[in-house]
Amino acid sequence: MARAEVVYESIWGNTEAVARAVAEGIASRLGEAEVSVRAASDETGPDPSTQLLVVGGPTHAFGMSRPATRESAKERGATTIPARGIREWIDALGAPRTRVAVATFDTRTVSPRLPGSAAKKALKRLVSLGYEPAAKAETFGVHGYEGPLADGELERARAWGAQLADRAR
Repeated sequence: MARAEVVYESIWGNTEAVARAVAEGIASRLGEAEVSVRAASDETGPDPSTQLLVVGGPTHAFGMSRPATRESAKERGATTIPARGIREWIDALGAPRTRVAVATFDTRTVSPRLPGSAAKKALKRLVSLGYEPAAKAETFGVHGYEGPLADGELERARAWGAQLADRAR
């Protein structure tokens, strides 16, 4: 049976909600005991038994967040600012020792539709380390900077998670 991990960075709670929905979709195929979800601020890398890694974060300034963009979110009223996001989490990884499929997602405003994608940049970095892409980068829409998530996005995240699990089996 495949083992999956979902690692996320979230400031307003929207990306965490998507990560948990993706994990629910994966668990619907692999079983709940085979899926873990954790924040990128957790300083450990993937479990050695992981065969599917899903990484998600918010798009800030056209890509993955940085300390300066997280500080900007704090100035906008965010109260949960991680000291480390997916950029730093990925930078701390080495090459996987075995075959590990990877998928990435981000959250972005639906209007105005801005360029850039944290998910695409994260996928590129992970593939350069030796992870194998399981899907193209996925985006989930958020209304405004703080949210809430656009209608239907959690259901779409669950369905995407189930599709990822089917590919990992």
